[in-house]
Order: sequence, then C-alpha cells, then structure tokens
Amino acid sequence: MKKSLIQVAEGIVPADLVLKNGKVLNMFTEEILTADIAIAGDKIAGIGSYEGEQVLDCTDKYIAPGVIDAHVHIESSMVTPLEFARKIVGTGTTGIIADPHEIVNVCGAAGMDYILDATENIPVNAYVMIPSSVPATEFDTNGAGKFLAGDMEVYRKHPRVLGLGEMMRFTDVLSEHDETLEKLRCFSDMMIDGHAPGISGKDVQAYRAAGVLSDHECSTVEEGLEKLRAGFYILIREGSGAKNLNTLLEGFLKAGVSLDQCMFCTDDKHLEDIEREGHISTCVRKAIELGVEPVKAYKIASFNPARAYGLKGCGAIGAGYLADVLILDDLAGASPRTVIKSGHVVDENWLAGFSYKTEDKRLLNTVRIGKLDENSFRFKRKEKNHVMELVEDQLLTIHRYETVPGTGDRFVPDENYSKLAVVERHGKNGKVGVCPVKGYGIKNGAVATTVSHDSHNIIAVGDNDADILRAVQELEKIQGGYVIVSGGEVVDELPLRIGGLMSEENASDVQRKTGEMVEKARQMGVKKGVDPFITLSFMALTVIPEIRLTEAGIFDVNKMQFIDR
Repeated sequence: MKKSLIQVAEGIVPADLVLKNGKVLNMFTEEILTADIAIAGDKIAGIGSYEGEQVLDCTDKYIAPGVIDAHVHIESSMVTPLEFARKIVGTGTTGIIADPHEIVNVCGAAGMDYILDATENIPVNAYVMIPSSVPATEFDTNGAGKFLAGDMEVYRKHPRVLGLGEMMRFTDVLSEHDETLEKLRCFSDMMIDGHAPGISGKDVQAYRAAGVLSDHECSTVEEGLEKLRAGFYILIREGSGAKNLNTLLEGFLKAGVSLDQCMFCTDDKHLEDIEREGHISTCVRKAIELGVEPVKAYKIASFNPARAYGLKGCGAIGAGYLADVLILDDLAGASPRTVIKSGHVVDENWLAGFSYKTEDKRLLNTVRIGKLDENSFRFKRKEKNHVMELVEDQLLTIHRYETVPGTGDRFVPDENYSKLAVVERHGKNGKVGVCPVKGYGIKNGAVATTVSHDSHNIIAVGDNDADILRAVQELEKIQGGYVIVSGGEVVDELPLRIGGLMSEENASDVQRKTGEMVEKARQMGVKKGVDPFITLSFMALTVIPEIRLTEAGIFDVNKMQFIDR
C-alpha cells in the first residue's frame, strides 16, 4: 500500500528509502546542510532524521536535485525519446523540456502526436512545448505546411504541455503578423519561449512586450545582459554545435548580475558528446570552473527552470517534491555516483523495464525527391559571389561577397571553398539551392543529411557534383539519415527512418555509428570547430544571421530576403 507522505514525514512509519547523513543542497536558501532524506514512493517525504526499510549511507556525499534541460530537441539526438532518456538519465538529467518542431515541420500533427505518445513513459520527466514556427519562415518548404493556432489549441490541455515553443519568427512578432500574434494570444497564460539572435534596443523591449519570456540564442555577453535586464529568462546553451556558456557566464559574473533568471540547455547535442562529457552536468561543471558558487550552479540547472516553467514539485530537495535525486562524491565534477529517479535507483535493470515501438507508418516514409543529375548542382560564377562563411563553434555565419574559384562561369570548389546544396525532399517542388561555403573544408567527397533545421530538406556539402548527387540519392534510398560519399561510393551511412530524423536502433549503436562518421568526415578535411553534421544541419535555418541557403536560393537573414536564386 502507498504510504502516507504525512505519516512518513512525521516519522510515524518508516520511509521506503532513506538517504542517510548526506550533505544536502538546499535550493531555497542556497545552503548545504547535513541531513537524512526520507523517500516514500516517488516523493520526498521529509528532510531531517529518518529511518527506512532501505538505507543508503551518504556520509561525505553530496545530494542534489536532478537537473533539467530547459530546451532540447530530442530529434537532434537522432534516437527515439526513450533511447534519449536512457542515455541522459545516468548523467543526472531527470527532466527535459522538449520542443518537437523538427518532427512537426516534417509530419505536422502526426509528429506532435508521436512526441507526446513516445514521451509518456520514459525514465525522465518529459514536458513539451508546442512548436510555434512551422515553417520557420514563409520562405521555407517543409513537409507539414503551416501549423497554426487552431492546430495547436487541441494540445493546450495536455498535462505535459507547458506552452509555446521558441518563437523563431521574431520579425513577424515585431511587425505584428496576424498569424503569429494569434499564436501568442493562444498561449498568453502559459510559458512562451523565444528565439531572437542579435536583436537589441527597442526590438528587445517589443519582443518582451509581446509576451515572449525566454531566449536561448544569446552569443555575446552584451546581448545576454540586455535581455536579462529586459526581464527575459536566459537559457545558457552548451550543445554540440553552439557553445555559449563560457562567454555568457564569464560576462554575467564580471557584471555582477543575478543568475536567478538563468537556466541551462543543450538545444541540440550528439550522443557521442553526451557520452564523452555529460549532458546538463557539463554545464554545471563548467559553471563551477568559471567561478559560479556550486549550489548556485546546481540551482541554475534545477530549481530555476522548474520555477520558470511552473513545474510544481520539481527541481529541489524538499518535502513533497518528486524524488529525483543525485548522489555525488564532489560537486565540482558534477558526475553522480547514483541517480534516483522518482524514488527508483537508476540502473540497467530498471531502465530495461521501459519499451516503445513506433507504429505510425506516416513517420517512416518522408523522403521524396525529384529527378536530379550533376547539372542540378551547378553554380554560376560571377566576378563576385555571395559566400557563406562558417564561424567556429557557433551557428552564426558571416556573409561574404568575394571572388570564388572556378573556370569561366562555373564555380569549382578548392581547399577554401566547398559547395553547399539544399534539395527539397518532401515531394512538393523539387527545387535545389546551391552556394559557396567557407570554413567546412571537405576534400574528395561529400556529406549529406536530411537533418536540416527546421524544414529538414536534404542539405549536402562537397567538393564535386558527382559525390553530392550520389549522397542525395542514397538518402532517398535509406529514407533519411547521414551519408558520406567519396569517389562515387558510399563511405558510410546512418539511416534515420523516423521522419528522416531519428533512428529505430538503440542509442549505443547510433552513438557508435555517429562517432565513426564524424571521424571519417574529419579525415576528409572537415575542420575542428565545425561539427560535420550538426553545424551543417543549421545552414538552411533562415532565422539565424547572417546568411543561409534554402532550396530556393541564398537568403540574407538580416534583410529577410533572397539575394541569389
């Protein structure tokens, strides 16, 4: 029978589990206090002196709340929600706030239903934001078409839906676009996440006045401070493709501002990176290294997001709170010795009790391209051309206008310039966009993927048209994923059949294959500071400055217009 939390808290009946004599991080007062933690079922009954049916001696150990990823796209892990949860929970992440705008851009409501269903019974607390920007702009061709306020309304009452996902269409907010304002009105009583890289001055004030409450796109301390001072929650991002933590926290500490409005997020992070360095634990560890007080670092990772998103009973060690607990040998390492999730000690046996199978066949057949040949990827060389230059460890790009290599009017890649191509893959118009790109570095081959935020058309990069074509055709054959081609032959591939975004295989196999493919891409010249796949996947996203490529041509994000089609 379920024990009464009140009786356990009063010491009338023993707890199911007692964590004995640990150094407990108090999120309410930012103290570290030695005490026992009594757990009954999936809840914490009390903090103090307790006895239980099972006792874990935590003498000289620290006890912290499980941490929360405040903004993550599960699809970017390339595995199902269950496999993703299995991977991160052992690192101490016991909660995620997921924005499924990747799968919704591809599959619409079917994608939204899939994420809610697939996150229902997994070993982390999974909350969901409704994608706000499907498609990301009017200039994109996605699979779903528009996902409007009327389509979203049905999901508002779902118990794990917290609000509106990142409002990437910030220019539509500022220009008071009717469809965009209707979405903001629909979720005006809930959390509304933002996505507005580089805005400043009165645009920041207007964006906040519209009801947007957070932002995870700050790449400079000046931008972060301005948005903090305007009342935004700042989600400090440390993922695989974008790493903003050092810059922001160093600046915030130097400025002496409060960190109570700050949270940590990964946004997009590869399984290989999670295996090597951790998940949100990475953020905690780096924050402490930069000089953030340890309790404050854990608070940014747990209590702050729980409070911001209204997650009652999450994010702290306290009576009545969910028993999501980390037991650590030391705080600075941020690597838990033991993770307790909802009162259960996380181990292989417990994780094996979860299962999920994708049943909706609409999610498994989403790559449909038109007829292509090598001429589909020709790019006309002029005296000067618009060029996309990549920025190391950032999603931002630099817009160059310069002379590119080639013969006559034909652009030919060299050691400095590669060819970038985007191919519409939803069976709608068959368009192909091409442009020169600097800073990728591939030689003697091509890399291609159907993971291409946010419309997820095929994006490929290479130094010759034949290998680019071969890579694109192989993606249709395997119904999405990652492909590397050299000399006309497939060097390696990772099928991602669920929406062209996620694998049906287990996380270990996907992680191993991804690591192998990253290394092979490096051997073909892809530079350090550029993730061969994650960085590539953002080069078509028309809401991150300065320049992007879509299936319709080269796009100037600052001017929000095509400049070469």
